[in-house]
Amino acid sequence: MIALLAPGQGSQTPGMLAPWLDDPVAEETLARWSAATGLDLVHLGTEADAEEIKDTAVTQPLVVAAALLAAARLTAHIELPAAAPSAGHSVGELAAAAVAGVLTPDAAVALAAVRGREMAAACALEPTGMSAVLGGNPDEVLARLHELGLDPANRNGAGQVVAAGPVDALAALAQDPPERARVKPLPVAGAFHTRFMGPAEEAMRTHAAGISPTDPTRPLLSNADGAVVTDGTEALRRLVAQVTRPVRWDSCMLTLRELGVTAVIELPPAGALVGLVKRDLRGTATVALKTPDDLQAAVDLITEHAGAEK
Repeated sequence: MIALLAPGQGSQTPGMLAPWLDDPVAEETLARWSAATGLDLVHLGTEADAEEIKDTAVTQPLVVAAALLAAARLTAHIELPAAAPSAGHSVGELAAAAVAGVLTPDAAVALAAVRGREMAAACALEPTGMSAVLGGNPDEVLARLHELGLDPANRNGAGQVVAAGPVDALAALAQDPPERARVKPLPVAGAFHTRFMGPAEEAMRTHAAGISPTDPTRPLLSNADGAVVTDGTEALRRLVAQVTRPVRWDSCMLTLRELGVTAVIELPPAGALVGLVKRDLRGTATVALKTPDDLQAAVDLITEHAGAEK
C-alpha cells in the first residue's frame, strides 16, 4: 500500500514553486489562490528569499499551495488507489485533507492563510518559542518538560520531541537538558500547538463555520492521535483544534505501519517526512516529490504498489 504525505512549516525553500509553474493551469490556480489569500504567492514561491518566506503568515499557505499544485499534477498523470491514505504534518494536514476530499484545494489554501495569519498574531502576544529535544529517555524527556511548564508540541518519533512554551523555560531546558539529550532551539515565531495559540484556534473556528466539508474519499490520518477519520465534519473540527494540540506524528507513522503501508510519496516541499519514515518505518520505499522531474519516480512507485491495494 502507498501513502501520500504532506509536510509542514519549516520545509519551505526559496523558489520552490518555480518548477511547477511551467503549467498554465498551475499558474491560473496560483493566481486565484493569491487573490483569495491577499498574498502574492507567485512572488513568494518563485522570487522571495528565505527571510521573506519564514514569516508564519506567509509560510503556511505557501507550503499548502506547493503540496496541492504537485498533487494535482501527480493525479493528472496517474490515479491514486482509493485505499491510499493521506496524512500531513501540522499545517500539512490541510493539504492532506484536500487530497482526501474533505476540503477543496481552494478552501484548504484559504484556511491555511487564516491559520498562518492568526498564529503569527498569537505569537506576538508574549515571548514563546520551540526547541527540538534529540535523544534521551522519552519518559525522562517528558518529565523534564512538565517540570519546566513546557509542552511536547511535536512528537515526531525516532527520538525527536519538540518542546514549546515560554522562552525562559526553554532557556532553562537548554541549560539543564535531560540526560543523554541535546536541545536545539528552532527558528520559529512562537509556541505552536500549545495553549498559546488559543486566539488562532478561535479565529479558525469562525472561518471554518463557512466551510462545508465532505467525508474523506480515502483514509485520512489525524495528527491528534494517528486515527483514521471517516467523517468530514469531525475532520474539519480536528483541523481547527490542532493548532493548540500536540502533533503526534509518531502515532501517524504507527497507523501507516498498521495499515500495511509499504511506500510513501511526500509532496513538496518534500524531504523531512521521508527522512522520518526511513528511520521509523525501515524498508518502506519513498519518493520525495520536490519538482516535476520527480513525477515519473512517483508514478512508477504508485504503479508498483497499486496491486497490493486492489
